[in-house]
Amino acid sequence: MPRFYRALIFVIFTIFLAACASQPEEIVAPTAAASDDFTFGLILVGPSTDHGWSEAHYNGGLYIEEHITNSKMLLSENLNPDARPEATLRGEVKTMIDNGAKLIFITSDDFSADTLMVAQEYPETYFVHISGDHALQDTGPQNLSNYMGKMIYGKMIAGCAAALASETNAIGYVGPLINSETLRLTNASYLGAKYCFANYRDMGPEQMRFRVEWIGFWFHVPGVTADPTEVTNTLLDEGFDVILSGIDTVEPSTTTAERAAQGENLYTAPYDYEDACQNAEEICLGVPYYNWGPGYLQFAQAIKQDTWNKIWIWAEPDWANINDPETSPIGFAPGVALTPEQQEQLDLFIAGLGNGSINLFKGPLYLQDGSIYLPAGETASDEQIWNMPQLLEGMEGLSE
Repeated sequence: MPRFYRALIFVIFTIFLAACASQPEEIVAPTAAASDDFTFGLILVGPSTDHGWSEAHYNGGLYIEEHITNSKMLLSENLNPDARPEATLRGEVKTMIDNGAKLIFITSDDFSADTLMVAQEYPETYFVHISGDHALQDTGPQNLSNYMGKMIYGKMIAGCAAALASETNAIGYVGPLINSETLRLTNASYLGAKYCFANYRDMGPEQMRFRVEWIGFWFHVPGVTADPTEVTNTLLDEGFDVILSGIDTVEPSTTTAERAAQGENLYTAPYDYEDACQNAEEICLGVPYYNWGPGYLQFAQAIKQDTWNKIWIWAEPDWANINDPETSPIGFAPGVALTPEQQEQLDLFIAGLGNGSINLFKGPLYLQDGSIYLPAGETASDEQIWNMPQLLEGMEGLSE
């Protein structure tokens, strides 16, 4: 074969091999696999390790990562003026969207107005505002939904446990700031205590005390809020032997445990996070806690399946098992300080809440200023409870 033809064949063969080698490089990352990636954002008002509100939300984000393949959480912690005075919700949202977030959970009532702003600014991104009611009031765009667990039931259970355990018949409550959310949860605690004092201890409301002290924010900010440790000590000094917490962190329970270790007969029930009893285990009556995972997953799957609708969800516990981690948004983790008799009574109370035979938001109920909240025989609607205006009659503490 002439040298020219051999050279020509060699060149053609070389080009063929190069073309074959280039083909796998073009299909290394198939389009289908790339489209399965799911990035979402989570914005927390506090740290993800607070053993309270923010850590419970962080675990909700982890739940999505566990249940959706190729999902990734972008986390923003401590978005509050004390910890990060330069940071803004809008800035955090923009960073998350620039990094591929399709869904962003915003987890504080304090962010309500800013959440509406960013949802309007970024209509191609989906937002879930925890504790808000934009969708209920139809004041937000289609890409903004609201979600909240119906914690009034968890708080009723905690109030009942406090009533069963108190020896001084005086329950203290350390609250954050005053708004409709904190008022309804505090009122629910009081109603649970009032019912269980009456029905399991044969005591009238005049024989019990229920006092609320507000610190001024969701957690302690030195120089800005009251110190929850000092507030707790004041309540204990004045004879309140059970301390309920409504703040995001565990100082009320930790302080009560420190006093109990010195020989005082005291009890506590923290809030928000299932394992919040860790620093007060021996005196803990239980924890009403949020389980955000299943609800979070519902919104993520709606986006992946293109079934998103603007919606307001105030999610009921799964009364078949309020501590089922796959189904119940609200739980109550019983504490070791409950006696067998108290646990039995508490179980009866929970069963009554679940089957509807116990309905505590039913009239007659009066507000702290003496005005009628519910006439005799009337049951409060979800919206009436959601928009709670004051503490109830019989409670000590400020309503505004």
